[in-house]
Amino acid sequence: MKNSVLLIIFLLLTITVLGQNKSKTLLTIDGEKITVEDFKRVYEKNLDVIDNEESKDVTKNLELFINYKLKVKEAYQLQLDTLPSYKREIETYRNQLSAPYMQDTTFIKDLVKEVYARTKKEVKAKHILVRIPKDATPKDTLIAYQKIMKIRNRIINGEDFEAVAFAESEDNSAQGDPKSGRKGNKGNLGYFSAFDMVSEFEDVAYNTKIGEVSKPFRTQFGYHILKVDAQRPSLGEVQVAHILVADTTAVGKKKIDEVYAKLQKNGNFEALVKQYSEDRNSKENGGKLRKFRKRRMLKSIEDAAFSLKNIGDYAAPVKTRFGWHIIKLVKKFPVKPFNELKKELTNKIKKSSKMQLSEITVINKLKAKYSITESEKAKKILDRKNIRAIPKDSLQNVILKINDKEITQESFINYIRNRRHKPVYLLFDMFKNKEILAYYKENLVYTEPEYAYTLKEYEDGLLLFELMQQKIWNASSKDTLGLKKYFETNKNKYPSKKLKNNRGEVMNDYQNFLEKNWIADLRKKSKINVNKRQLKKLIKFYEKK
Repeated sequence: MKNSVLLIIFLLLTITVLGQNKSKTLLTIDGEKITVEDFKRVYEKNLDVIDNEESKDVTKNLELFINYKLKVKEAYQLQLDTLPSYKREIETYRNQLSAPYMQDTTFIKDLVKEVYARTKKEVKAKHILVRIPKDATPKDTLIAYQKIMKIRNRIINGEDFEAVAFAESEDNSAQGDPKSGRKGNKGNLGYFSAFDMVSEFEDVAYNTKIGEVSKPFRTQFGYHILKVDAQRPSLGEVQVAHILVADTTAVGKKKIDEVYAKLQKNGNFEALVKQYSEDRNSKENGGKLRKFRKRRMLKSIEDAAFSLKNIGDYAAPVKTRFGWHIIKLVKKFPVKPFNELKKELTNKIKKSSKMQLSEITVINKLKAKYSITESEKAKKILDRKNIRAIPKDSLQNVILKINDKEITQESFINYIRNRRHKPVYLLFDMFKNKEILAYYKENLVYTEPEYAYTLKEYEDGLLLFELMQQKIWNASSKDTLGLKKYFETNKNKYPSKKLKNNRGEVMNDYQNFLEKNWIADLRKKSKINVNKRQLKKLIKFYEKK
């Protein structure tokens, strides 16, 4: 019974909030007008799941539609829409439903194409970093910018990029670590591709010509400049197998050299893996590792793997922190065609910081569309050192207005109370963007018909489920006397004369009985008028179809 009712709920879900002037009135329930268009939307939606002609009868479907509307009306009268559980469920669904509207789909499609183009080539670059504190003031930011500009001018005027990077870059890898013996890279990052760097860095690297030094740009780490040294077609991915001797000392080196010598004397790689490799995870499958691309593996293994030209070739032993390895090339994986990689790239973009660019695109469009004003007088609180401690009573001035929506200083302070990772002036920009998106989301029901239809369907369906739970399913389970009485009255319908032997079937019939009586009561206390002229037109319309 419960499953069949759930099916009816989702078959009969409908909307009355939009477009009522676009169609003639088909019926009224207690003064509420329901249009032909409202009914057609539901009826035609149901046609796809109706498998017999009798069930397609327009008049019968209209009766079911009326029953549905009466139940939903009853749910609102009982204020089931005020239940905390209902509100939580609707808010979760609203967030899920509105998510696609918060992104610019055209922008994302273009971004996927751009990212694919980047995966087909790799960029070799070096950079210099001037860090900015997380809680930087405008003054701190200006100082960092001026410093990176001076560094850039030195290089433009002829100084060697690597020498300047070694002396001035605040990326620790540029100087290395004398204590550990790690040499500095002098700003050299090697080759990289899409998703290897933060989004802002990647964008500049791919848009700077070979040999040129970029203008200063900012990432979460601070200000950078970079120089592109080269580009090449992507090396794709490789799969390798290895033999591991898990000893980084001279003893381990001697042992791996002995294994390598046996391999060179026409030794069988797989057999040597089984005999000598100390990697328990790969030993049973011939030493095979997962495929990987550049910058996704220990550097010495990666260098050895990508240096091998032919399948089956192997490299001289290389050392990692895990021990000594002999690397054999198993397979090469070139970059897939766009259609094969499109879905994977789209998912990566949605999980990456690049997705913020799509949201920013939406916000910028909304800024051009909305009337947005900031109160400079109210914004003076941004200069207060104790801004988060200002009393609530002193925060009631409007600081931001979006169309007709007024937002007070208190809302901003609540937003920044536990956000201390950025300067207050930047937090205000973030707050403004958040409020613009929130306003857009609140008004989606007025600007996006399909969103409004779908949300209303879910709201009414959830209410109807709760109503059926209270009025029929729970009631029938608790009403044991009513169930027994129903069985005694209809005993001849069932194969066994004992209730316990027919309980499932009897319960289902009893619930149908209760629902039928309930619907009759709802109809008695409601005033229902069907426009017979419009109904006849509908019947003729679908007969022709």
